[in-house]
Amino acid sequence: MIAGVTLDDTACFSSDYQSAREKLRSLALPLVTRHETYANPNLGPSGEALATDAYWFGPADARNVLVLVSATHGVEGFCGSGAQVDWLVTDGLGLLPPATAALVVHALNPHGFAWLRRTTEEGVDLNRNCLDFAAGLPANPGYDELASAFVPASIDAATLAEADARIEAYRAKHGQVAFETARSSGQYSHPEGIFYGGTETTWSIRTLGRIVADFDLASRDHVAVIDYHTGLGPHGYGEPICGHRPGESGQARCRAWYGESLGEPMLGKSASLPIAGLTQYAWGREVGADRLTFVALEFGTFPPDEGAAALRADHWLHAHGSVDWPGEETRRIKAALRRFYHPDTPDWRQMVLLRSRQVIAQALAGMAATPPDRSLPQPTIGHTP
Repeated sequence: MIAGVTLDDTACFSSDYQSAREKLRSLALPLVTRHETYANPNLGPSGEALATDAYWFGPADARNVLVLVSATHGVEGFCGSGAQVDWLVTDGLGLLPPATAALVVHALNPHGFAWLRRTTEEGVDLNRNCLDFAAGLPANPGYDELASAFVPASIDAATLAEADARIEAYRAKHGQVAFETARSSGQYSHPEGIFYGGTETTWSIRTLGRIVADFDLASRDHVAVIDYHTGLGPHGYGEPICGHRPGESGQARCRAWYGESLGEPMLGKSASLPIAGLTQYAWGREVGADRLTFVALEFGTFPPDEGAAALRADHWLHAHGSVDWPGEETRRIKAALRRFYHPDTPDWRQMVLLRSRQVIAQALAGMAATPPDRSLPQPTIGHTP
């Protein structure tokens, strides 16, 4: 209990993908208007089935839709799944305004969630995958120069020391912003590497498109997406990050709805740098940019160097090591990655739930207070998704 607010953080969060999926499913199915399962063609580390689940709550012909998305970055799904469960157990459905529905998308990247990876089964970071691949791939010469330092062929002490020296020399020569851009803005030439955007659209992004079509989101007045992420910023703080470009209507709505705490990477006001290929662009393409109001709700965890070390070890394991799920080395590497992206302490979990509730309330109030753009095609009353 914090200031009279009940926070059942222990019950909301789960220990793995399978239990998270089952927990949300058991809570959601008695309440849903519609449920769709999108089976992933792969299996989890224990042979379990993998899927993205989409749950629709509220009126079928809702003009406004709140969308809660977990596990865009696989291992970060513990946070988003916990927030989705919290929305259900705190009667989120009962708090929906008139003519408003909610769509809960559980585990957009189920493979990464189950295997404790940030990437998909294709080794792709979904927030770098939403490009027009026919137009060519962005170059990242800084990453090319440091690729073997970011993910070396060995993780023995001597190799890591040499790799870190190369990284520090690049940082000293080019500056911190140039280094971070090289490292994390996205790269398309090293499939084994970190922040790899791929060369074609992934299963998860194709599934995103199917969800938008199946639930007819492109015919609504407003679609407010909250996509849960972890790993950037102060410990436990949730920053709503806006990827709408300056001058777009989505930027204006984000500013009006989320206030001064809104992060805008394109304006240098965020824990995140500008990134190519955001999933937001896929949502915008499928839903319509003038209907979409999108934030990535990013919760800080630990210092960046800890995350860099955990991510490097995981990519080394899958590129050069041997993934032995019960093995000691695999367990150690996965535990470090899981800890960085899901600290799993009572204070951190409670901060996630409090901030999630606040941002959801802001999104609902924003949709209710914002007149639709009547120049757009309008929903068909009585439509059943």
